[in-house]
Amino acid sequence: MNPRSGLAALAVLAVVGLAACAPEDEASGGATTPPAADACSKDKLALKAAGSLTVATDKPAYEPWFSANDPANGKGYESAVTYAVAKKLGFETAEVKWQTVQFNAAFAPGPKKFDFDVNQVSIDDKRKQAVDFSSGYYDVRQAVITTAGSKIANAKSVADLVDAKLGAQLGTTSYTALRDIIKPKQAPGVYDSNDLAVQALKNKQLDGIVVDLPTGFYMTAAQLDNGKIVGQLPASGDKPEQFGFVLEKGSKLTGCLSQAVDALRADGTLTRLQAQFLTSEGAPELS
Repeated sequence: MNPRSGLAALAVLAVVGLAACAPEDEASGGATTPPAADACSKDKLALKAAGSLTVATDKPAYEPWFSANDPANGKGYESAVTYAVAKKLGFETAEVKWQTVQFNAAFAPGPKKFDFDVNQVSIDDKRKQAVDFSSGYYDVRQAVITTAGSKIANAKSVADLVDAKLGAQLGTTSYTALRDIIKPKQAPGVYDSNDLAVQALKNKQLDGIVVDLPTGFYMTAAQLDNGKIVGQLPASGDKPEQFGFVLEKGSKLTGCLSQAVDALRADGTLTRLQAQFLTSEGAPELS
């Protein structure tokens, strides 16, 4: 993601009023039956490469989920959570091996070369037909961003957005929220990456972009001149949207990975890492 130098600090903001963690039954985004007590010992895990935990993500690896486009540095929320999960499963930092997998390929049907993928993939029933998901490691809110002075800069409600030209990344729940919650009159702009959507906004081809909230904070602080969070979209459904780790369908590792995520939620690690790397300040609710 460009520019990167000196920008990571803009994404590392304190959290005030971060959304409360979901109850445990809502937090299990696709977990299988809990494994037997000794089934998750390191020597019994079904791994793609013996002795190593193979983790995939896309490239570039975006702030604030990763830092400096380097998933292996342990900085950024998803990198930090990945290493915390690895530790729960008995792996040292050096035993986590990263590979590049494009966003849409991560949850496409078929065999996987990774043990799990981490890339802001929202858990949903359609995707669960093709892949497994761990318990959710982050409760997601979708937001609309723009630049100061745009036609939607002062929008207060979803109704204020329906005449705007809005865009989102292909295959994401941000696009689904744009289509199903905002229901714009103009056909949405659809992009292969968030970087391309940002460029379209800079070029005045869009009035705004729909993204998950932490990514929206990064974009408005680091990628856009006079960037602005318009607001958070209303939540849809009875359960929160959640990001989950993606595994091959029927993976024997799914239950153990979910158990590790649940333990990090229970002991406060997820909340602590959210406070370190993510923020929900300055994003009003759109009515």
